Formats: sequence, structure tokens, C-alpha cells
Amino acid sequence: MLKNALSTFAAAVLALLLVASCSSSGSGWVTVKGNKFIGPDGNELVFRGLCFSDPVKLVRDGQWNERYFAEAAAWGANVVRFAVHPANLNAMGWEETFAAMDQGIAWAKQHGMYVIMDWHSIGNLKDELYTSPMYNTTKAETFKFWRTVARRYKDEPAVALYELFNEPTVTAPEVGDCTWTEWRELQEQIIDTVRTYNPRAVCLCAGFNWAYDLTPVAAEPVRRENIGYVCHPYPMKRPEPWEEQWEADFGYVADTYPVICTEIGFCLEDEPGAHIPVISTDVYGEHITRYLEQKGISFTVWCFDPHWAPTLITDWNFTLSTQGRFFKAYLQQKASQTEK
Repeated sequence: MLKNALSTFAAAVLALLLVASCSSSGSGWVTVKGNKFIGPDGNELVFRGLCFSDPVKLVRDGQWNERYFAEAAAWGANVVRFAVHPANLNAMGWEETFAAMDQGIAWAKQHGMYVIMDWHSIGNLKDELYTSPMYNTTKAETFKFWRTVARRYKDEPAVALYELFNEPTVTAPEVGDCTWTEWRELQEQIIDTVRTYNPRAVCLCAGFNWAYDLTPVAAEPVRRENIGYVCHPYPMKRPEPWEEQWEADFGYVADTYPVICTEIGFCLEDEPGAHIPVISTDVYGEHITRYLEQKGISFTVWCFDPHWAPTLITDWNFTLSTQGRFFKAYLQQKASQTEK
């Protein structure tokens, strides 16, 4: 009981600090300096938080509410990720979806958390070919989405990070072809569009192989300022031992630029939804968190929903899954250390 009370108190303190910093004139924005995200207080900010499944799904499930955000904060999250799927956005309607997200942002601020806005598609944006109909979009719609976000939240520093495209991939035969040079140029065009309306936005750029591979950044980094890079290092992306391969595939980038792993996570082989590349055990949790901390890499864990694997919870009473037990304890521990 005492531990829960302390974690609730810590979340309340974080909320007051975030609201205060965001309300002071021009001081609330997260920025980039070298290889670090910098918070409103001028100090390094490491994001540690949770991936929400999708605002529209959560509305349909009756779970897009203050209780959901309060629980995320009680876990020790300082950031939550809104995974906006193109098909869901169009099904519920743009204005209705953005109105729901407005309320979600208010709840996040109330509980001391930042928001990552994520355009959640998987495939090849250049050729407009995708791995599932729920990810179908176009370049025109993608630019429209980011214009809408940048205009709507240009004065809202709590929407801290703009994740331009969830998981680019060109390795599956059904998704066409795209070079890194072409993908870099397309990301730069999206960034320029965002910056037309919100010059303070921090944009996040993902690599190929379902947002795992950042090796091309060494030779061809994105040619824009105030950006970070995204990786999704699920356990089966590489065999154990992981660390040396993680360093070569994405970790080295964190020596020069901010990196955030906007999806990490695992589930046991016999748990619901188990699939390649997420099957593992707590051993992965221990290794990935230790590695990310050593590198100063931020992260959000997939997924704070009982239906989309690997799940952190098994029902809407927030009963913990295997990885839920691990990451809840880890996030609460880090939040407690940050407050000291």
C-alpha cells in the first residue's frame, strides 16, 4: 500500500512539474541538443513510457478515459504514444479522432506525461504498398495528417515528439522497393511540412526492417535539425547475445543523435498473441533495459492494451502479463529514482 501511495504521489509531482513548465511562456518545449532530448528545465530528458494501442480502438472499447491515463502514470511513465492507424482515423472521422486525442493530451498533461504522435503504418510509403489494409495510406494523406497535427498542436508542447512513420519496410515482396536515399528525402519533405506550421516540433525518423535497421544513418543521416531516430528492437530481430548486434544496428547512432525505441516488448511462447519477432522471456527485458540505459536511449513499451500483443495487461482491470510485471516494476523504479 505504501509503495502504491508513493508512486501515486510521484506521478502527482510529475504532473505539477509538467503543467508548470508547459504553461510558462515558451519554456515548455522539448528540444534536441547533440545526442540528447532536452526538457523544459534545460536538462537531459530520457523518455520511459508506454505505447497505447490506438485512440479509435480505445474509444470503441470504452477505455479512452482519464482512468487509463492515470494508470499509465501510476506505472511511472513520463510519456505515452498514440498509435494512430490510417484505417481507424478514416473510419471514425478526422475531426472526431482529433477531438478524442485533444482530450487524451489533456489527460496526459494532467498526469505529468508527454505524448508521442505516431502515424502508425507499416510498409513502403514511397510506393504506397503496405502489409495490411489497416495501414493503407497515401503520401498525400500522410502529409495531410502531419499538417493537421502541426497546425493543431503548434502551441502544445506536451505533444513532444512527431513519429513520422511507424515501421518502414521494403523486405517483403508485396511492398515494392525503396532505397534509403529515397526514404531519407521523403522524411525530409514531411519534416519540412511539419516545420511550416510548427518549427519547434521534434520529428522522429525510423529505419527499414520494421523500424529496426539504422545502419544507413552512418553514411546518410537525415539532413534536418531537431530530430531523433527510432528503433524497434524486438527480441527475435537478432539472436542472443544481443548487445554487440544492437550496437552495430542502431545503438551507435545514439553516440551522435537522440534515439528512442518507440516499441520494445516481449511475450512468452505460450502467451496469447505470441508471434515472431516478440517471443522471449524476462531475460530480454533485463538486457534491453540495461543496454538502453547505458546508451541513454529513450523507450516506450508495446502495448498497454489486453488485445494487441505483446500485451502489458490481460484485461481492463490492468491485470499484468509476464512483460507487464517486468516493465511496471522497472518503470516505477526509474520514476522513483528520478524524483530523488
